[in-house]
Amino acid sequence: MNKPTLVILAAGVGSRYGGLKQLDTFSEQGDTILDFSIYDAIRAGFGKVVFIIRKNIEADFKAFFDKKLAGKIEVEYVFQELENIPEKYWDNNREKPWGTGHALLMAKDAVKENFAVINADDFYGSEAFKVEAESLKKMDKESTDFNMMGYVLKNTISDFGSVSRGECSVDENDFLTGVTERTHIEKVNGELMYKDENEQLIPISEETIVSMNFFGFTPKYFELSESLFEEFLAKNYKEPKAEFFIPLVINHIIVNKLATMKVLKSDARWFGVTYKQDKEYVTSEIQKLKDSGVYPVNLW
Repeated sequence: MNKPTLVILAAGVGSRYGGLKQLDTFSEQGDTILDFSIYDAIRAGFGKVVFIIRKNIEADFKAFFDKKLAGKIEVEYVFQELENIPEKYWDNNREKPWGTGHALLMAKDAVKENFAVINADDFYGSEAFKVEAESLKKMDKESTDFNMMGYVLKNTISDFGSVSRGECSVDENDFLTGVTERTHIEKVNGELMYKDENEQLIPISEETIVSMNFFGFTPKYFELSESLFEEFLAKNYKEPKAEFFIPLVINHIIVNKLATMKVLKSDARWFGVTYKQDKEYVTSEIQKLKDSGVYPVNLW
């Protein structure tokens, strides 16, 4: 049986964070958040990691990961650049990347197995990788029965500013019926709120299941996504800020019954670094996990 592949979205530019947060370290041993994700993935049975990065950070990534991962897991790099689109759409003034949906399409030729997708700067917890690996190993490669890890909203917020999350609607069998992007989620007078399109504050339950961009797909995903990206470009290629997100693809394929998406719920405490001030909290949480034996002091 083919081992599943882990695809890591690491091309993004962290404007709110400052600096290359994908390679920022969060322990005395110099671990990045990615080190833990890859360690968990290897432990769970993934056989390959594909980094989606920009060409200008390739040398940094290779210097950081190639030696430590040699012999432990197969590694491949693919690149997301603005010009990775059909030539007829090149006459645009684009400066920012085309979004996570475009980034994932860059991995099409590198990924022939069932695969999971994660963000580079999110800490998902070892249990999530175990659950996802088991699920991917059982999936038929030709299937369009996909899945995603769902997290409880209260376990995913930052104390230092607002966050955006994809609110998941599910049916009675835990199949996703839609994802709604909620922006500017933060605590206001002790209650979680988000801002709607009119800048109005709307309450949202702490127990809401949200997507943290941890998905499980078969290679069939690429076929479904490619045609949709072409449609997106035709409409938006001159829009400087329009982005093609993975949840946009998922909504489309679910609404049009092209695939199903099972929500695998996780009670894990997610943590990530949206803001510079998040670093201290994440570092202390990682130290606690090492102290309690969840991870060895030295991962590699």
